[in-house]
Amino acid sequence: MAPMELPTDLTPELAPLYWLLGSWRGQGRLGSGEQDDPIFTQDVTFRDTGLEFVEYRAETWLSDEAGARLRPLSLESGFWSLDRARTDADVGPGLEPADVVPAYKSAAEVDQLAESDGSFAITATIAHPGSIAELYYGKIKGPQLHLATDAVMRGEHAAEYPGASRMFGLVNSQLFWRWDLRAADGELVPHASAILDRTASAEEVSATRTA
Repeated sequence: MAPMELPTDLTPELAPLYWLLGSWRGQGRLGSGEQDDPIFTQDVTFRDTGLEFVEYRAETWLSDEAGARLRPLSLESGFWSLDRARTDADVGPGLEPADVVPAYKSAAEVDQLAESDGSFAITATIAHPGSIAELYYGKIKGPQLHLATDAVMRGEHAAEYPGASRMFGLVNSQLFWRWDLRAADGELVPHASAILDRTASAEEVSATRTA
């Protein structure tokens, strides 16, 4: 794959995540993806917020093979970022503003966070309907990433959800993903997978875009 040309106004820390940015739409199947498994369609957006994290949103519908939506399936949202020590230059907690000068001012400075194999540590927080929120840690290397839950927060009446892992990859300009759930015995079992096509660029969905 040829190197991606990064826009000059991209938040520097998002350079390793740049291939995800934009809006995506496609189809997948629940379970292990067998012919008889239920089909869904999905819209996903990864958005540059102008801060050191990516805003994530995925909306999913059960559908027929032609892609016609039958009924809503789920909605999830969250924030993805490089996993590194926080500094006084970062936003938060709460409404504490970030410094005008970011902690990492260029993609070259961000490269210093890379591990010896060229990967970057990442973290993601994803919230679901039904009082469930997940904290993931993982690695991103080129157009591939893997996440595994470190913690799951469940409300008093939430369903059982021991944990999960997720994988994403960019192949021939399509976004492939797989989501496995951890069973009560600790084993990971297939939950869903999909192939998505890009419908909007990173610049088109960026919160920093000017009219």
